[in-house]
Amino acid sequence: MKKLMLGNEAIARGAHEANCNVISAYPGTPSTEITQYACAYDEIYCEWAPNEKVAMETAVGASVAGARAMCVMKHVGLNVAADPLFTASYTGVNGGLVICVADDPGMHSSQNEQDSRHYAKSSKVPMLEPSNSEECKNFVILAFELSERFDTPVLIRLSTRISHSRSVVLIDKPVNVPKKKYTADYWKYVMMPAMARKRHPIIENRMNEAALYAETIPVNRIEYGSKQFGLICGGAAYNYAREAFGDGASYLKLGMVHPLADGLIKEFAKSVSQCFVIEELDPFVEDRCRALGVNIIGKERFTMLGEYTPELIYGAVTGEKIDPPAYAPATLPGRPPVMCAGCPHRAAFTAIKQLNLNVCGDIGCYTLAATPVLSSLHTCLCMGASVGMAHGMEKASAYLSEPIPKTVAVIGDSTFVHSGITGLINAVYNKSAATVVILDNLTTGMTGHQDHPSTGRTIRGEQTVQIDLEALCKACGVTMVRTIDPFDLDAMKKALSEAVNSSEVSVIISKRPCVLLKGVDVSGKNIIDKDKCRSCMQCMKIGCPAINRRGKEVSIDDALCVGCSFCEKMCKFEAIGPKRRLSDG
Repeated sequence: MKKLMLGNEAIARGAHEANCNVISAYPGTPSTEITQYACAYDEIYCEWAPNEKVAMETAVGASVAGARAMCVMKHVGLNVAADPLFTASYTGVNGGLVICVADDPGMHSSQNEQDSRHYAKSSKVPMLEPSNSEECKNFVILAFELSERFDTPVLIRLSTRISHSRSVVLIDKPVNVPKKKYTADYWKYVMMPAMARKRHPIIENRMNEAALYAETIPVNRIEYGSKQFGLICGGAAYNYAREAFGDGASYLKLGMVHPLADGLIKEFAKSVSQCFVIEELDPFVEDRCRALGVNIIGKERFTMLGEYTPELIYGAVTGEKIDPPAYAPATLPGRPPVMCAGCPHRAAFTAIKQLNLNVCGDIGCYTLAATPVLSSLHTCLCMGASVGMAHGMEKASAYLSEPIPKTVAVIGDSTFVHSGITGLINAVYNKSAATVVILDNLTTGMTGHQDHPSTGRTIRGEQTVQIDLEALCKACGVTMVRTIDPFDLDAMKKALSEAVNSSEVSVIISKRPCVLLKGVDVSGKNIIDKDKCRSCMQCMKIGCPAINRRGKEVSIDDALCVGCSFCEKMCKFEAIGPKRRLSDG
């Protein structure tokens, strides 16, 4: 049977057909859907872990026990999981262990462009890179086979285009893979220096054997067309190159990107008139080709920035410029992302802005507060960094010639559990006076409403222990912890004022559910009474997409308004109110 599948859906299908038993992940676009689709298979235990490091450790534990296991994350998540990955490379596996990492060329939903192939090289583990959904499924099955054959974790590199594009996949029955027997072996699984020294030569030999295998593995293949141009490529770049040239070029299609097939590369380069390496982001394959003395053309023609297109590739290879197709009129205005109508974060940031506070931000929907009109978030580094940065600013302030504004750290509930707790403990331990605002909207909003330890539900919606954020903060040593409804603007401002003037660490939990969650009442509508409106434009300062302005006239879009009534609090003239009340007179 054949089925049209997303790349991420096909990865999940591959895990099922490979008889994978355990998947642990932290949601992060573009990887999130893999675990969500895997949940449809009752044979696979799936979970959302608090962060990627824990997900990696869970998968390693399942592998050592004897089951096939997988962990899933986006590229920046691999930074978090790098510590266990590098040592898991030394220990090797028992049951197969596959790590799926989704890169984001073009930064559609990320704070950097990171090439995860470097992690494969640095950690000394094989990496596969599929080009379509069919390969996504098949490469997962292959990755488990390689993992057990070479006693190693195996990385699968995805990208936004591969994860979120659809193509036809052949559906097969799961393979029957016997579970491995667990044996306690401290020489293999306890990486103290004496054991690790003995494991290191094994790792080097393993990679040498894998490099020999790369020469014959079917996922690396030569496709001859015209030999005027030879294109070495893989992943999404292979699809773009094929679209650009068809049979007007020859291709070395690399499905295994580490270790590389050195002999195959040399053979292919000799067989074509000109040889190009086409790869998104870093010159990973290109550098290896140059180290081998292979005459290739690479980043001197191709950019290291963003995603490629067929037009870009054709122009770089031939020197002829081709305009990309016009998918939309060029005159359309830009549409920057904004917080949703009714978003509780908007209220919290309005209070923060009115108090002129300096804000160390974090990764989440609330990062959008950096943009006009709120313009109330001033730093954003990585998951959990807001707390540490606010602590650092507070400690540095004593040494500055000019004082900085009172500073708060802003972090979401999921992100706080991910990596904010240790920052809070550090601030308390080192006698900080930092203020932390936890924006608790009862979900992981940015990646599509996944549950986490403080929602009280598992990935399958089962009830579980719900972490009490207020009790957790107090257990960390914070004495001033307050939970505030951010729509109570006066209470929020009062709590913030007291917190930033405290000599100790303080935490404010801004608690109100995401407006997009099921069960949240969005049935109300607000309107503006034009007779009472004085065009003061205070309602425009909250940046709600439902509020529009034409000249001096302000209106509320009935199709977008959810009736949160926060705009009503901004109007001193009582010109804004529920539609029913104002309509009735």
